[in-house]
Amino acid sequence: MIRRLRPAALLLVLTAATGLAGCGLVALPVRTTSAVVKVVPVAGHVAAAPLDVTADAID
Repeated sequence: MIRRLRPAALLLVLTAATGLAGCGLVALPVRTTSAVVKVVPVAGHVAAAPLDVTADAID
């Protein structure tokens, strides 16, 4: 009985963690793109500003 309950409990915990972190997962590609754009000299931070705002809105 205990062996069958452990995978179910683990699945429940993982599902809850994914649900709580869902917004962060959606914003991850936007934040990654923003970080890549910021590397561009001179205009990188200016071009990344809308991406940062978008990622903040998702979170």
